[in-house]
Amino acid sequence: MSVTAPAVADSSLPTTSAPASALRRWSPLVVGVGYFVVVLLAADTSPLDLVRYAGYVLLALILPGTLVYRALRRQPHTLVEDVAMGAAVGLVLELPAWAGYAVLGLGGWLWTWPAAIVAVFVAVPKLRRHWRVDGYRPTPVGWSWSVVGAVAFFTTYLSITFLERNPVLPTSDGTLQYLDLAYQLSLAGEAKHQFPIHVPQVAQEPLDYHWFGYVHMAATSLIGHIDLPVVALRLTIPALCAAAIVLTAVLGWRVSGRPYVGAIAAALFFVVGETNFTDPVTMPFGTQASFVIWHGMSMIYSWVLLIALIAVLADLVDRRPDRPVAPIGRGVFVLVPLLMFASSGAKASSLPVVGVALAVTALAMLIRTRRIPWAVVGAGLTAAAAQLFATAVLYRFKAYGIEVDPFASLAPYWTLSPDGLGWTGPLAVAAVCAAFLVNMQLRVVGVGPLLWLRRGRLEPVQWFLLGGTLAGPAFFLLLEQPGGANQYFTRAGFTFAVVLSAWGYVLLAERAELTRRSRTVLGLFALVLAVVLVAIQLRYADPAPAGAPSDWLRPLLWWAGSLAVIGVLAVGVWLPASQGIAALRGRGAIALLTAVLVVGAPGLVMDMQKSARSPNGGAYAVIPLPKSRIDAARWTREHSAPGDVLATNVHCLAVVNGWCDSRSFWLSAYAERRVLVEGWGFAPRVAALGAYTPFWDQDLLRRNDAAITAPTEAGLRELRDRYAVRWLVVDRSVGPESPELRRLARLGFDNGRMAVYQLS
Repeated sequence: MSVTAPAVADSSLPTTSAPASALRRWSPLVVGVGYFVVVLLAADTSPLDLVRYAGYVLLALILPGTLVYRALRRQPHTLVEDVAMGAAVGLVLELPAWAGYAVLGLGGWLWTWPAAIVAVFVAVPKLRRHWRVDGYRPTPVGWSWSVVGAVAFFTTYLSITFLERNPVLPTSDGTLQYLDLAYQLSLAGEAKHQFPIHVPQVAQEPLDYHWFGYVHMAATSLIGHIDLPVVALRLTIPALCAAAIVLTAVLGWRVSGRPYVGAIAAALFFVVGETNFTDPVTMPFGTQASFVIWHGMSMIYSWVLLIALIAVLADLVDRRPDRPVAPIGRGVFVLVPLLMFASSGAKASSLPVVGVALAVTALAMLIRTRRIPWAVVGAGLTAAAAQLFATAVLYRFKAYGIEVDPFASLAPYWTLSPDGLGWTGPLAVAAVCAAFLVNMQLRVVGVGPLLWLRRGRLEPVQWFLLGGTLAGPAFFLLLEQPGGANQYFTRAGFTFAVVLSAWGYVLLAERAELTRRSRTVLGLFALVLAVVLVAIQLRYADPAPAGAPSDWLRPLLWWAGSLAVIGVLAVGVWLPASQGIAALRGRGAIALLTAVLVVGAPGLVMDMQKSARSPNGGAYAVIPLPKSRIDAARWTREHSAPGDVLATNVHCLAVVNGWCDSRSFWLSAYAERRVLVEGWGFAPRVAALGAYTPFWDQDLLRRNDAAITAPTEAGLRELRDRYAVRWLVVDRSVGPESPELRRLARLGFDNGRMAVYQLS
């Protein structure tokens, strides 16, 4: 059997078997959606909000996006592909729609943009055919259940680590919340009411940042009429994660012609975690898909767009007429720039990885065919244009402290003596590099069998995926950023890597010519091994070290070495046995690869356990979110206009040795208003300097604080007329307001701790 031929039994080729019953075909979707709804309801999500959100997703994202995608692609493949790609296209179309309505000050009418798309597809005769499509390929039921299982597992993970830890609104003054959640909410509030977007904590400061994901949250609130904290803390992240899982499964199927490449890729992405052997689980080199998703929603938003972009670029790269999945066609030349420009403002790490992947592909095709692949070159130039747009327009050439410094992210893990590394230095460096590969890259070892089976003669789409697989870690190792933001390049590359790894796994399984019974046994082996590994780590994982960074790697290296020895012994037993037992012959490689890919299965489970131990706020960087403060902020939101600016005396998360930790975001987040000066720790101009950097305009800060502690009529008039300040929000636990303030401004809210004054 050829290792390059698609698995006909599971491929997208037409089948002559009778169509599955409606119950059999639709039960995975019903079960998946039902479980998703139950999890959100259990997290105190209002049923009415769920209904509104479902209406928004179906009518304002999926429906217009799917209609446009159908109009652009040549032939249908599967219904799930049309819907998943349509959702991504809907996210893209939402951006210019939001910008146009925001410029005109018509945010409340944003719901009309999907209605306009629908009207066009109703009115234009040539477009009406896209309402009903025939010729879809049947979706294997096993594939559907596998994808639904991945969605259900990761939704459970989000429930335990995120939804159950962070209430929509604080319930007491003792409520804690992860640090970045209020910041994300503030950016969504800014996008909901303002254009152009500024740093909401410093009203006059432009926001040179990847902010497209927060536009999506704002649009959800505007179109669905859903309270923004519900959107941010309940709905958006689980839904985007589900979309990314389905898109990964669709991508793997589309590029390989094998459905289960997609299903396995989705599992590698969102079920198997990093390889770690500590309790509580540690993340010495960052993470691919655990808490990074909910603590920074721009990551998962960018993944949805990036996965869809990889799918259309793969179609552009692979122009074979006999490809196993019907090509998108000329519409790819519309989809590529749309998705690239959307990705440019979704996450700064996406397009550099895509650009390198395209460069690798173009070089490989040039060497192989002796012809310039103009379509790939054109896509690369489009990626460069989109990156230039983001750099110049969105980021205004700010680098956020990122610089070229090879291996700076690994260097803290090996010990440097005053005299140099010494003779043990190479061993230490090798150990750290091995730990990095085991911890972060073990899920992509399926790339190895693919390269071996293909003897290096890769198809163009495989070169494209390999280029992205290598570019992500390469950027991480080449660059340094004070806040560790170079980790995001690894995460962008991971979207390529899981598909290529799953492809290699399926090719190896095809080479082994597994029977249905063998495949069942292999699946049970993977499941049992995963359960055993989880049980072992829950019971015997080493305590997380609290010493030097190099100590964090010792459990990882010890356990990895032990498992490697066990693997060598197992192979030593398997090879002689397979010579005598025909049933085992040729199965050792696939069994070993299965075991290696499953080793990281405990990662997300250990993270769930870690979070469950911290019911209030969770296990990562929590800060106080007092109810009294949020009550004042939300009262201000209800009684102020979107253009009003607030002033407050709260700037510091904490004061350490006289230095202000300026990561205070609660007021702009829950009031959905700009603040003259709240916290400035995440402002782009100080991103590389740290949260303890003093505010750059001390005179403005002095006038802001004087309005509360030593107000004068002239001072308040200046804030009102020059800076549009209309409200003063005072936290008396930070410092009481001057008695004179009651004469100069009107007291509108007072709960003892907090007071809100309105300037006349």
